[in-house]
This record gives sequence, structure tokens and C-alpha cells, in this order.
Amino acid sequence: MRRREFLASVAAAGLATSARLQSQTPRKGRIKQALMRFNFGRDTKLTFDDMCREAARLGVAGFDLVGQADWPTLKKYGLICTMAPAQGVTIRDGLIRPELHDAIEKAMHEEIDLCAANKYPNIITVGGERRGIGYEEGKEKCAAILNRVKARAEDKGVTICVEVVNSKYTDPEFGRADAIFDRLAWGVDVCRRVNSPRVKVLFDIYHVQIMEGDVCANIRQYFPYIAHFHAAGVPGRHELDDTQELNYRFVAKTIADLGFTGYIAHEWRPTPGRDPLDSLRKVVELMDV
Repeated sequence: MRRREFLASVAAAGLATSARLQSQTPRKGRIKQALMRFNFGRDTKLTFDDMCREAARLGVAGFDLVGQADWPTLKKYGLICTMAPAQGVTIRDGLIRPELHDAIEKAMHEEIDLCAANKYPNIITVGGERRGIGYEEGKEKCAAILNRVKARAEDKGVTICVEVVNSKYTDPEFGRADAIFDRLAWGVDVCRRVNSPRVKVLFDIYHVQIMEGDVCANIRQYFPYIAHFHAAGVPGRHELDDTQELNYRFVAKTIADLGFTGYIAHEWRPTPGRDPLDSLRKVVELMDV
């Protein structure tokens, strides 16, 4: 490429970035929001590049659960991966499986290093299905593997987030049958045993409402152990509006008033027949307290 062409391409990139910044919706900043691909609809024709463009326009921080291959697209739009995908575990086979601990440790170390190099804050993980393992035994096994990886997470400044889910619904669209981490107290006790500032709970508001209710009271009680939130309407797992039973505006204010500095990621699915982009705009505005 000739020097003149190179300078022209740099100038064009700069103008594109400037245009994105000028079109970005200003946010109050008390709640840092993130999106997921789910929000754009099951049958969306949008590419991930399109999604990132919309996310930047809405003034959100980034996306949850984006694999490494798509991180350059995030960076193109000034976004981050707010929660890296789970490695070494599955919904079925999670942290409580000691036969997987060596593989989990290796996978987590690699992902911690990658996230640290890109300045991404969090990694998601799961307890897994019980399949006969008792709750107390499960705590011991979960704490054992987290104790093996916590030093790496502490050194690199990356937080491992164990997600609380509901075991009430067996349809994987709505629940996680036989999940061991289905009550907040279980995961918080694991965090206490591990005793690391880099091992905390991913508080999924949708799942907690189904299993325990008292969402804001639980947020206040367990706040020191919460690193990240997921948000979706109950009971339909749709937009955070008056078709669902939770007052998400109040939930957002509760979280903001506690001084939370992490991220709240939207995990709802658009209601059939609605415009997903319009829903996104309304939900992000609702949570911008």
C-alpha cells in the first residue's frame, strides 16, 4: 500500500470511530450494561459485526459469552468481553466432578491468561449436575478445584464467576435440571471456603427469582460475594418490562445504590413478534438509572 493510500485509510478509520462515538447514546454510568447474542432474536439476520455496531450505538460496555475468535470485532467497536465463556466444564459436567479437575485447571489457566492479556474482567463457570452428589460433598469438590486456580486468577486480576441457576424447570431454555448450584447460600459458602477476591458468584436474577424470590433482599445480603449479574424477565425469560413480574427499574436502583462496579448482562430473549432492536433500546433505557 502506498503512503498516501495508507494515510487515507487511517483517516477513514478515524472518521468512522468518531461517527460511532458521536452517535453513541450517553449513559448515566451507575449501571454498566452488556448484551448477549440472544437479545437480537433466534432468527436474526444480523452479523456479530452488526450487533456490535448496535451495542456501541446504545452505549453499552460489551457482550457476555463471546469466544476469542470474535474479540477483534468487539475491539473494533470499543467494546469488551464482559464475561468470557466457560472452559473445561459443561452444564452437565461442572466443577463438582473431580475426574475433570486436571482438565478444568489447565483450561482455566489458559483462559485467565487470555482474558488478562485483553483486559477482560470475568470468566463464567458452573457447578454442574448433581447426579447423586450431595450438596455438602459438592461444596468440597467445587472448592477444591477453585482453590487450585484462584492464585492464577488473583495474579492476573481476572474473576472466576460461578453461576447460580434454577433447577425447577427441566426445559434447558428455562432451567437447569439437577443443578447443584441452585440456591445462593450454596455458592456463597463455596466462595467463603475458597476465600479469594477473584472467586465470586454470578447472580442470575431470572434464576434467583424462580428459586428463591426476594431478589433485592438477596442482592443486599450477598452483595460482597457478587461479581456479575444476568438479567431476564420472569416467567417468560423475555424483555424486562411490564409483561414480566419483576420491577427491573427497582432492581437496577438497588444494585446501583450498593455501589456495584461490575456489569449487568442482558440474557432475555425477544418476545415473538416484537422488534428486537426496539426492545433493546427500551430495556437499556429502563436499566439506566
